[in-house]
Amino acid sequence: MMHWFEGPLAAFDTETTGVDVEEDRIVSAALVVQDTAGGRFRVTRWLVNPGIPVPPGATEIHGLTDDHLQRNGRWPSPVVEEIGRALAEQCATGRPLVVMNAPFDLTLLDRELRRHRASSLAGCLGNRPLCVLDPRVLDKHLDRYRKGRRTLTDLCGLYGVTLDGAHDAAAALELVRAVGRRFSARLERLSPAEVHSLQAVWHAAQARGLQAWFEKNGTAEAVDPAWPLRPELPAAA
Repeated sequence: MMHWFEGPLAAFDTETTGVDVEEDRIVSAALVVQDTAGGRFRVTRWLVNPGIPVPPGATEIHGLTDDHLQRNGRWPSPVVEEIGRALAEQCATGRPLVVMNAPFDLTLLDRELRRHRASSLAGCLGNRPLCVLDPRVLDKHLDRYRKGRRTLTDLCGLYGVTLDGAHDAAAALELVRAVGRRFSARLERLSPAEVHSLQAVWHAAQARGLQAWFEKNGTAEAVDPAWPLRPELPAAA
C-alpha cells in the first residue's frame, strides 16, 4: 500500500515585499504538483507587480526588483484570483497542499484576495476542505527536542533534500516526503486530513511555548496560535 507521503502532493510558495501578512504583498508565487514520489514536477508560476515599492531587504532575499516587476509582472487582482482557483482545484482533487510556514503564505494570499478581489481564500475554496501539510510544524513536533533552527534551508540540509533556489515549493514538497519516511511509524496510519487536524493542535502548542519563551526573556512579541490561516483582524473603529 502506498503511504500518503509517497503519493500525490502539491506545494505552494510565495515571495513577498516583507513579512507583515496584513500589509505586505505577493511579488511571485509558485504551485508545484507531483503525482507520485520521484515523478515529474508540474510547475505554475506567477509574477506580480505589487503596485508598491519593493524594499531593498526583500529584493536581497528573492532578487526581484521594482524595475523587473514593473516590466514583467501582472497586476495583482487577476493573479491572486488565479492562485486562489488553482489551490481550490488541488483541494477538489483531494491532493494535500504542502506549505512551509503555512500561516504566512496562506494568510497573505487571503489578505491579497480581500484587498484586490473583495474575496477570501475560503471564498475561493467554497465547500472544498483545505488539507495542508507544513514541514516546519511536522518536524518541530516529531523531533521536538532537537536544537537548531528550522528554516527551509536548515530542514533540507537535515533531511538530505536538495534546495537549488529554483523552486522552494518543490523543496518543501520533497521535505514532507522525507519527514514522512523518517517518521513513518508515527504517520503512516494517519490520513492527510488527520495530519492536517493534528498540526493545528501541534502548532498552537508550539506557539504557546514560543510565547512563554518570549515573555521569559522580556520580548514584546505576540505569537499567533492559528494554523494554517490566521483569522481576519477586526476592522478598525
